[in-house]
Amino acid sequence: MIYATKKQGESNERLINRFKQVVQRSRLILKAKQERFHKRQPTKKFVRAAAVMRAGHRSRKAKQQFYS
Repeated sequence: MIYATKKQGESNERLINRFKQVVQRSRLILKAKQERFHKRQPTKKFVRAAAVMRAGHRSRKAKQQFYS
């Protein structure tokens, strides 16, 4: 838990700024943004299909460069 206690003679503005700095240093907001949307792990079928597509694109590009 992140908190900031008010020091003697400290203004509310300064306390808020100090709290913001502590939150940024803890990287809590960054973690929350990353975990906002759950990403599924790709299935083996999807990974294989992507690999086949990449190989096809590479072979087409190589063939096109050879003949042009």
